[in-house]
Amino acid sequence: MPTAEALQLARDKGLDLVEVAPNAVPPVARLLDYGRFKYEQEKKDREARKNQKIVLLKEVRLRPKTDEHDVDFKSKRIERFIEEGDKVKVTLRFRGREMAHPNLGRQLLEEVANRVSNVAVVERMPLMEGNTMTMILTKGKQPAAPRAGGDGPEQGSTAPGAPPTRAPDSGQAGAAAPAPRPAARRADAVPPTSPAAAARAAQAPEPVSPETPPTAAPVPPKPAQPS
Repeated sequence: MPTAEALQLARDKGLDLVEVAPNAVPPVARLLDYGRFKYEQEKKDREARKNQKIVLLKEVRLRPKTDEHDVDFKSKRIERFIEEGDKVKVTLRFRGREMAHPNLGRQLLEEVANRVSNVAVVERMPLMEGNTMTMILTKGKQPAAPRAGGDGPEQGSTAPGAPPTRAPDSGQAGAAAPAPRPAARRADAVPPTSPAAAARAAQAPEPVSPETPPTAAPVPPKPAQPS
């Protein structure tokens, strides 16, 4: 419709005429409450920013001669930064003759990394840049806590209440579990086929059957004598 008629229609309904597609032919416009539309749009933007986590790069500075107490304090600060979801750049600055001993600074940075190893991992190893040595730490997975009463079930163990399973045979000495006690064999059972079983069967004494008492032969009757 003509623009004048659209504006009159918006005034009659108490709404605004908002152009949503100016490049279309003809242009497209909508009748809506523009103030409410802007409020809802800003509300959606705030919700999106609230759920978005911005990772910052925090910096902690050290010196090769930093005292033990200060190293402990800065390590706790690094842990706090890591738990908040940020990355930490540890900077070690050398001065004067300290430049001749970069290994001391590297040892100090490795010590800091070991202190915070429960919450952080090294993203970039210590790197010398001019008179400074830097290392970047980021959030890492915490190690699993050991179970109470031992180091956990060994490999091959069964759960409580489950029937025991026999370990597979192995050619190495001591790798196989102790063999169960052999059951009694029937007289008509098939003889073993393995060489070890055949050797044991050959060395075993033959079973002795109980002696059968001899049976007396029937005595023929005596011939009758003439009277």
